[in-house]
Amino acid sequence: MLRLQNALPDAYTRADPDELADRIRTAKEALGSRVFILGHHYQRDEVMAWADARGDSFGLSRIAAQTEAEYVVFCGVHFMAESADILTGDHQQVILPDLNAGCSMADMADIDSVEEAWETLAAVTDIDRVVPVTYMNSSAALKAFVGRNGGVVCTSSNARAVLTWALGDDGRGYSRGDQVLFFPDQHLGRNTGFELGYGADDMAVWNPRLTAGGLDDGTLKSASLLLWKGHCSVHQRFRPSHVEAFRSEHPGGIVIVHPECAHDVVEVADQVGSTDYIIQAVAEAPAGSVIGVGTEIHLVKRLDDETPDKTVVSLDPLVCPCSTMFRIDAPHLAWVLEGLVEGEVRNRIVVDDETATWAKVALERMLATT
Repeated sequence: MLRLQNALPDAYTRADPDELADRIRTAKEALGSRVFILGHHYQRDEVMAWADARGDSFGLSRIAAQTEAEYVVFCGVHFMAESADILTGDHQQVILPDLNAGCSMADMADIDSVEEAWETLAAVTDIDRVVPVTYMNSSAALKAFVGRNGGVVCTSSNARAVLTWALGDDGRGYSRGDQVLFFPDQHLGRNTGFELGYGADDMAVWNPRLTAGGLDDGTLKSASLLLWKGHCSVHQRFRPSHVEAFRSEHPGGIVIVHPECAHDVVEVADQVGSTDYIIQAVAEAPAGSVIGVGTEIHLVKRLDDETPDKTVVSLDPLVCPCSTMFRIDAPHLAWVLEGLVEGEVRNRIVVDDETATWAKVALERMLATT
């Protein structure tokens, strides 16, 4: 369970940016190779400046597993730090600078609700033919659930391969499953389903607040994709009208959006892909391009700063940041690093052994699949 973050001492909250930078630098130098800082692409620049590696959630977890650093400071959100703890060695400790850095999407599917949905499905259909798939943006408990029940984790970059595996041939001439229960993001599931050739009639939205997900028995038995009613608060903001306005202002512009966006946005975009895909697509765009991007604003601004031969803008004029990712800041980073210098591990993230074991099964199944 996510613990609450206590208020930082005034020495951190009242320090100016230059002082905080000096303190972070001093602490990082004192710790040397004992510490490794991971920075998710959505982080503030004041945090990313100190990252030893930057990337998406699973990419950073894999990097964490490859480093021998004693302390892994994950500048991201809670589920990311959990995944890093699962994949790192016993000699390593994973730290999240602010315990309040959660994920609203991940919170939309909790273990009790998912287990209740599973029991409901088991009462009306052959549960052995249902494959649970959880997006990386989920708690360790949900990753463990899919691990125990023959399912798998996916990312935005490999969702197509994972769903193909889940509904495809098991190697013995039989399909592995007839249905997928996909959580917590309905949009990634829906967009991937359409990409694979499934139609709207093959998909149904499971609303955890309603009895039986708000679905009748016939739908529960027939839907190939049961999509959890969850979403990313940032990516769901993008609308087709944003794309239309961008194209009106930049007739030759390129529109690239994340697959967590609603399907009507994906339909009118030029390119659709994961965070890493977006970064690569911007890099490969011709010099002079104007690119409208549908993803978190800190990444969009960083792409614009780091590709001076192109103009990269957010499709959303209100440029709403990820409020939970935004909680990680220089004061919290300085606080955890100086704690390590003093011999105190602050905000360590620990996944219990049983949960970690089954979650790792689901993660490794994903790696074997993709």
